[in-house]
Amino acid sequence: MTRRTVIKAAGAGVLASGAATSARGASRAAEGDTLVVVEKSSHAVGFYDVASGRSLGTVQLPDYPHEMVVDSRRRFAYVGHYGVRMASTVGEGGAAVFVIDLVGRALARTIDTRPFRRIHGMGIDRDDRLYALSEERAVLLGFDDPATDGAPSRAVPTHGVKTHLFTLSHDGERAYVTGLLSHTVSLVRPHDAAVPPLLVTPGQLPESSCLSRDEKTLFVGARKSSALVAVDARTMEVRHSRKTGGDPLRVYTLDDERLLATDITAKTLTVWSTDLRPIRSLRLDGTPAAVSLHPSEPLAYVSLLDTDRIAVVDLDRLAVVGGFGTQREPDSSVLLPARP
Repeated sequence: MTRRTVIKAAGAGVLASGAATSARGASRAAEGDTLVVVEKSSHAVGFYDVASGRSLGTVQLPDYPHEMVVDSRRRFAYVGHYGVRMASTVGEGGAAVFVIDLVGRALARTIDTRPFRRIHGMGIDRDDRLYALSEERAVLLGFDDPATDGAPSRAVPTHGVKTHLFTLSHDGERAYVTGLLSHTVSLVRPHDAAVPPLLVTPGQLPESSCLSRDEKTLFVGARKSSALVAVDARTMEVRHSRKTGGDPLRVYTLDDERLLATDITAKTLTVWSTDLRPIRSLRLDGTPAAVSLHPSEPLAYVSLLDTDRIAVVDLDRLAVVGGFGTQREPDSSVLLPARP
């Protein structure tokens, strides 16, 4: 039985309760796994044992770090210094990428990105080249060897306004950048600034996106339009749009047939088909922001901003099977499995 069949058998369209159990209620597959979490209002990155919820250490950072990615060797994490609490917060923000030593659980060094500020969206490709998005300048920065680089290797304009997040192709040759004020998604070529970006307006306030497994379709959450939108990843033409009835903050690819979306108005986690049909929703006990997925098990780790907790969700049953407390406002996270 496939994962999709399990969820459908549990009842398509059903809204399940998300009452959290203890961290020990999580799958045995999670024993020994570590969750690395950006705790933006505690200005830190925290390390947690998933099975027990026990804190393993904290790396203190300057004010308001936000997004994070990890290299393929799980040696370093790279955290953007946004420098303000929210996108609506006025201020020049931060101008740095923090390099976190995941083995030593310490700040290894800081890459200065000035004059590019409000570093928010972060991405890393299959060759471990790093990309960081300056919201203030609407420029995508590239780092060919981020473990040692002291400055960006390149920068390309995105032609959006208030560019917040981006989705990267595996080879790093395409980046899809959302503009919160331009209400656009830009297809840019991070390694060739001479190629003009292709833009589309998928709806109002597009924030997050994800690529299908074959990288032919881009799925976008248009927050003010309350819609999920499917866009041709090459032509940037809208293929299909579906109203969600809420505020789709983040969207993720689960497999060839399913997406996962967080809704911060309804406080739900919803599984959607890739043809944009709702399959099942889970109501949570907090406001879901970012999600990280276990690389080999059907588990999701959902950051609940307003309750300072991580909810561990079994994606086969779409049920909360564990959870633990964090410091203030957990945001992006990465799961480091005990067994690679």
